[in-house]
Amino acid sequence: MSAERPEQEPVTVTDKRRIDPDTFEVRDADAEAQVIEVETESAAPAAGDEAALTAEPSPETAELAERTADLQRVTAEYANYRRRIERERVAAIEGAKASVVGQFLDLVDDLDRARAHGDLEAGPMKALSDKLTGILTGLGLEGFGTEGDPFEPDLHEAVHMEGDGNHPVLGTVLRKGYRLGDRVLRHAMVTVTDGDPNDTPAQTSPDGSGTE
Repeated sequence: MSAERPEQEPVTVTDKRRIDPDTFEVRDADAEAQVIEVETESAAPAAGDEAALTAEPSPETAELAERTADLQRVTAEYANYRRRIERERVAAIEGAKASVVGQFLDLVDDLDRARAHGDLEAGPMKALSDKLTGILTGLGLEGFGTEGDPFEPDLHEAVHMEGDGNHPVLGTVLRKGYRLGDRVLRHAMVTVTDGDPNDTPAQTSPDGSGTE
């Protein structure tokens, strides 16, 4: 049984027309204006409308919202999975490249010794050395460890130290170090001595040679 609607007050409308719409005669100017009472409907929503506004969502709507949330969750999980796979793929490529390049470091050491003795001034060995150096440099191989460079424990392996260690710099470089990008393939083997704090350290070029 529906609730009873509250009683509405009538709306008063004053008819001030000078011509009577029924007799078409001119009304007396001194006569009081005709008062007409009009009943109006309430603007308040019916009980059925209120029930429709407060009704629970239909099972179809609830299921659609649930399926949408599931789809969003699966999409986010797949995006995270793709990013993780991409990181692992890049790490595997970099690791494989570092492993291959690391196998050539002994050959690079031999070429450096031959160059120091003047055996690579000309001829086929110089051409071979230049080609190998170009390939390894193109892959990102970078040498480091030059006399006078500041000593860095993360890059240099000290076999002998002299002085009080206030301003340690590289003395003799017994074996150059190499890195591939951010990965250190081999630490430089060096002796360490005290340097002049006012000296500007030499810059290291990609081929490992020092520059002023």
